[in-house]
Amino acid sequence: MLHSSLAITSPKLICSFQSTSTSDSYRPCRRLRLSAKIDDGSADQFLQNNSIADFMRFKRDNHAQLQTALLTYRKKFPWSLLQPFLRVDLVSTIHIADKEYFTTLQKELEGYDCVLYEMVASRESLENRRSPEPRKKLKSSNSRGFNIIGCIQRQMAKLLKLDFQLDCLDYQADNWYHADLDLETFKLLQLEKGESFFTFARDMTLRSTKAMVQPALPREDLGPWRSKLLWAARVVPMPLVGLLIIGGVCSDIGNQAEYPEVEALSRLDFGAAMKVFLAKRLTSEFAQVTADVEETSVIIGERNRAATEALRRAIDGGNKKIAILYGGGHMPDLGRRMREEFELVPSQVQWITAWSIENRNLTSSSLPFLKKLAEIFQWPLNRYQTLALLIFSSLLALDLWFWELFFGTTVNWVSNVASDLIHYVDNNQFM
Repeated sequence: MLHSSLAITSPKLICSFQSTSTSDSYRPCRRLRLSAKIDDGSADQFLQNNSIADFMRFKRDNHAQLQTALLTYRKKFPWSLLQPFLRVDLVSTIHIADKEYFTTLQKELEGYDCVLYEMVASRESLENRRSPEPRKKLKSSNSRGFNIIGCIQRQMAKLLKLDFQLDCLDYQADNWYHADLDLETFKLLQLEKGESFFTFARDMTLRSTKAMVQPALPREDLGPWRSKLLWAARVVPMPLVGLLIIGGVCSDIGNQAEYPEVEALSRLDFGAAMKVFLAKRLTSEFAQVTADVEETSVIIGERNRAATEALRRAIDGGNKKIAILYGGGHMPDLGRRMREEFELVPSQVQWITAWSIENRNLTSSSLPFLKKLAEIFQWPLNRYQTLALLIFSSLLALDLWFWELFFGTTVNWVSNVASDLIHYVDNNQFM
């Protein structure tokens, strides 16, 4: 019943998926190299069920990069004989990124017959978007849950000096079509299933936590005992000094380039260090396949169903080159639907740089007498590295003090309890 209501709320949208494909409608996008970097890659990893982390990757060249996937699907044989020119691209996005990233996406998507984008917005807002009158900027929903998430994303963008997707992408292009639930249907489905943003986040967190505490398979480059040490560092509370020692024991001493966050912290470039830390977490901590949770949820499953219904209408309308522009969290389930519902298989993947993480150019000029002291004592660090070392040492000392206080309090409490028990037992024996 609710799915049919979605179709009823947007009759104009259904009829608007007319083919815009012509012999010269596709404009080559190699000229976009002047914006964000685009790399080609192999699509073999997308042939089976995937996790969110598969649609993002952390790359380390001259500087660290967080990249998102643009994955191309085509009909598999023998269906490719019937629709040889059909191409569906899953364009994975991250909602806060460099401005060049959104510029590249915007220009890449100009060459598509049809771009199906995500946005939970009210029916009134969607009707205004389709109105022939001068268009107002399409706004996302005013739902409380979406407001909280949007506020967090905007604050993160400011903190990391990045830009927000809704502020950078132009959703008013003629080949862009809304392919998501409207706000009213979204709320109704959530009410029907007893779901909210917080219950969904709880379920996903429980899944990830269970996966994290399970003993990991030994890494070939570390061996069994160092792999167990790394696992213990993830699940056992310990002082920062312990984590630092384990990290040093298990790290590849000959390849310090694997830890650009340490280099950024040594230069007091906290923004770059935070970006590297988050990029590594995004591409590693979300490696658990959670298809069953995603498929049955409203936030992922029902919205993806709306996207695939819009895709079906776009194909029926004669469009040949179609993009589905959705966040990375939707991509594992969308990829499964491409294979199972549309008989499409991944054929190629491009990686677009969302975060280009470069260290700041810091001048190492200092006061003359400090330079002289450094020369006398042969001090190898510049002033930024020295200050970073002092700050880090202070944090380690403070952390050790808290652990000492914690253990001291715990030992005193256990001693008092044991003393009271012994005293109680002795009194009972005398009685």
